Amino acid sequence: MSYSVQLYSLRDAIEADLPGTIAKVASIGFTQVEPYNFAATADELNAALKENGLTAPSGHAPLLTSDQDVIFAAAQRLGIATVIEPLRPAEHWQRLEDIRETAELLNAAAVKAAGYGIRVGYHNHAWELESVIDGKTALEHFVTYLAPEIVLEVDTYWVTVGGQDAVEILTLLGDRVRFIHIKDGPATQDTSLQVPAGQGSIPVRDVLEAAKALEVGVVEFDDYAGDVFEGIAESLAFLQKPSVTA
Repeated sequence: MSYSVQLYSLRDAIEADLPGTIAKVASIGFTQVEPYNFAATADELNAALKENGLTAPSGHAPLLTSDQDVIFAAAQRLGIATVIEPLRPAEHWQRLEDIRETAELLNAAAVKAAGYGIRVGYHNHAWELESVIDGKTALEHFVTYLAPEIVLEVDTYWVTVGGQDAVEILTLLGDRVRFIHIKDGPATQDTSLQVPAGQGSIPVRDVLEAAKALEVGVVEFDDYAGDVFEGIAESLAFLQKPSVTA
């Protein structure tokens, strides 16, 4: 298992200076990143990653609302092996029929992705956990409709905001979970209160232990009140310390 950083955390810096931001991420000690909407900046991003010796094992892209061939071609160029759908709005998670439809759309995307040698994944927010149907969360139902090759990136912060226990959900989802988003804070909708890993209410160490098939733990801030570069540096330092109680 390795650590990465979701570049959405640094979106303002990237908009101002993409090459400089990537260089700064490398100087902090990250060797991997998770880009977002990467097809729009593929050329510049590819050059910056190569210049700084960084790789991107996963990336976020709007598979269900954009041209998938453009996305997968960009992913191939960037070396992104897993393309993750970052968002399916709350209204799609209230009925089993709608949950099944989303799964079928991703299943079709996975077939196309396979032609590029790429895997497809899904990243949750709170609403997939807030919606409970017949005693199971919408996210659990979702998995039963997904093709076996599709993986999950569980955002454990949003699981907690959604009213569920992150460790329990990770245990239930098992080997389907190959990526997690690591973030911390008070587990409320106010993302400006998020803090570096190990400084909030999320049991980060327990979460990592519960994700038995984890490939990459991705540091992320939806928002951060301080210097976000310091925030991701503090998160990485916490994660790299062995045998520390969260």
